[in-house]
Amino acid sequence: MKTGNAKRIFFTMLAALTISGFIMICSMGQTVHRHRLITKTEAIAASEAPAYIIREYKGKLGVFSGNSDRPFRTVECDLQLLSEYDRNQLEQGIELADEAELRAYIEDMTS
Repeated sequence: MKTGNAKRIFFTMLAALTISGFIMICSMGQTVHRHRLITKTEAIAASEAPAYIIREYKGKLGVFSGNSDRPFRTVECDLQLLSEYDRNQLEQGIELADEAELRAYIEDMTS
């Protein structure tokens, strides 16, 4: 009887250790995968500069291309009518990815 119980306990412990080891290996693999994914995402985000940046320029909306210091286009807009949040966003610069986003933003601000 005692030998049978000892074998049962031994194999139960062996199964528990095997399952625990498997779970640990899977967890480490997921951690490595997640880290690689985050690194790739950050690298892509860092390499993609916005196509347009809109910010206040001499009392108007200035549309800047990339990292240019001078706007290639200005838009008449009464900035005093904007909310404080919108004015703060314009001070920091609003990044837009493409021409469609630029047109939609300008239309929203001027209408």
